[in-house]
Amino acid sequence: MIIGSATTSGVAAADPSPVAPASNIQTAVHDSPLQTTLIVYSASMNRAIPVTVLHPKDTSKPVPTLYLLNGAGGGEDSATWAAKTSYAQFFADKNVNVVTPIGGAFSYYTDWQRDDPVLGRNKWQTFLTKELPPLIDKEFKTTGANAIAGISMAGTSVLNLAIADPKLYKAVAAYSGCARTSDPLGLQYIRMVVGDRGRGNIVNMWGVPGGPGWRANDPYLNAAKLRGTKVYMTSGTGLPGQYDRLDSPLIDGDPVTLANQVLLGGVIEAAVNNCTQQMAARMTQLHVPNKVLTRSGGTHSWAYWEQDLHDTWPLIEADLNAKPAPAAKAAAKAPAKK
Repeated sequence: MIIGSATTSGVAAADPSPVAPASNIQTAVHDSPLQTTLIVYSASMNRAIPVTVLHPKDTSKPVPTLYLLNGAGGGEDSATWAAKTSYAQFFADKNVNVVTPIGGAFSYYTDWQRDDPVLGRNKWQTFLTKELPPLIDKEFKTTGANAIAGISMAGTSVLNLAIADPKLYKAVAAYSGCARTSDPLGLQYIRMVVGDRGRGNIVNMWGVPGGPGWRANDPYLNAAKLRGTKVYMTSGTGLPGQYDRLDSPLIDGDPVTLANQVLLGGVIEAAVNNCTQQMAARMTQLHVPNKVLTRSGGTHSWAYWEQDLHDTWPLIEADLNAKPAPAAKAAAKAPAKK
């Protein structure tokens, strides 16, 4: 008879595999009574991501959360909500947390199918819908009500994020975003953002253009999944508007800056306006409620997006603070049928 244990058989027991760390808040720095900067570890991307949070001075009372995304630069350049607008001043007296991640340049804030040699690992959909919200809810003791808004590239992203997780957001606002991604115009726009500007490979993002990955991430094709979420979209015609002047604050009297904004910004905005009108028509056809704010003029530029934020905020705020209908409450409490 042999008496012993596995460890006496001459084969050493293998060390248990290390457990991958879960997403967590590594540090929280209070920049001011109204702003906190978090460093959040993302397990899906295996890296730390700075996150700026604007919040009320009194944090003892739960408030809802607005996730506000930057454009193609991901907040890593100078074209940001913080640098180009007075958004912090605007939200200073509002009862809401405003959460803005810094990162995701040229990523479309989506889950890429493969790591990219230039843009690295991008799992932004996972980060924004699964990893970050519970951390924000716990750190800031929120009401659990969320909305999401974004400009330009992120105007496409926020629609896809709301489609991916329909119960997460009460409202979504897309400012000058192209809601079509798999048609020729949408594909060309993405090539320009990801490939020309970001030097990334669009095949690593959603696979071969025209394939299932592209169709799955086309808000126009998946518009029916936005039913139940309040949808706001804004765009201008691309013609020069009130902020396309030499004396406009962000132009600062520079004729070269103005020419670039009017010519390039005008062409881009005209294209996204076409996307927006098509998306609105599609949603109306599907009887999915939506509200479109179309400016008679205006280019693809920050002064208009700041105005869009101001114009849509009262609507978003009402959605965030709306109480569930009695029928919805009853359905939520009803036991699941076996």
